[in-house]
Amino acid sequence: MKKILTAVIAILISFSVSGQMGKVYDDLSIHSDILNMDRKYAIYLPPDYESSKRSYPVLYLLHGGGDDQTGWVQFGEVLHIADKAINAGKATPMIIVMPDANTGRRGYFNDPRNEWRYEDFFFEELMPFVEKTYRIKGEKRYRAVAGLSMGGGGSFMYALHHPELFSSACPLSASTGPLSLEQTEERLKRYYQETEFTKTEIEDYYKRYSALELIKSMPDKDLKSVRWFIDCGDDDFLFEGNSLIHIEMRKKQIPHEFRIRDGGHTWTYWRESLPVVLDFVSMAFHQY
Repeated sequence: MKKILTAVIAILISFSVSGQMGKVYDDLSIHSDILNMDRKYAIYLPPDYESSKRSYPVLYLLHGGGDDQTGWVQFGEVLHIADKAINAGKATPMIIVMPDANTGRRGYFNDPRNEWRYEDFFFEELMPFVEKTYRIKGEKRYRAVAGLSMGGGGSFMYALHHPELFSSACPLSASTGPLSLEQTEERLKRYYQETEFTKTEIEDYYKRYSALELIKSMPDKDLKSVRWFIDCGDDDFLFEGNSLIHIEMRKKQIPHEFRIRDGGHTWTYWRESLPVVLDFVSMAFHQY
C-alpha cells in the first residue's frame, strides 16, 4: 500500500511539474509574398496555453546578427527563463514570437530602395499571421517588442516607426543605427558595395533608420506612448549609441528606464536581462 501511495504521489508531482511548463516550437515557417520565400519563426507558448481558452499578450523577441529564430531558444534559454518568471508570478503568461531575420539576407529593415522589404514583411504578413493563428490579444496594450544587438536595433525602429502598435520596447545592447549622415554613407557603401546611392537616398535612409535622429524629430507624444527599457553593458562596443539615446530622451523628458550593468556583448548579459524584460512588459500587460 505504501509503495502504491508513493507511486501515486510521484505521478501527481509529475503531472503538476509538467503542467507548469510552457512549450517552444523553433522550426515553424510562414510563406512571404513580399520576400518571395518562406521565413521561419519560433514561438513560446505559456504553461497554461493548452489547458485554457483565453487569449494572451505577445512579446516579439528579436535575435542578433549571426543567429536565427533559434537564438533565444538555444542560447537565451527562453523556455526556462519565461517558465520560471511566470510560475514565480514575476511575469504574466504571454506568447513570445521569435522571427528569423537571417535567411538569405540579414536584418529587420527594408533596404534603401525597397528591393528587400523585411520590415514590411514583419508588419504586413508575420504579425497578422501569428496574431490570427494563435490566441493573441491584438491591441497595443498587449503587444511588446524586445531584442538584442541587431534585434535591439529592430526593437528601437519598430517601436519608433509604429508607436501605435507597442506598449513597451526593450532594446538590449542595441545597434542604434548610424549616428550621422557620414556614418550612414559609410555603412551603405560597406553593405551594398556594388550600388551607388544618391544623396537623397542616403538622407532618407538616415532619417528612417537612425534611432537617435528619429527620437530627435518625432513628436514627444508618440515617444511617450511607448514604455522604454534600454539596457547595455559598460563594456559593450555599442555603449555610445545607447548612451546618446538616453541623453536625448532626458533632454526631451521622455520617460524611460536606462540600465548599465557590468558586462559586454554576450549571452551571459542577455540571459540576465530577459527576466527583467519579462517583468517590465508585464507591467503594461497588467495595466500598471
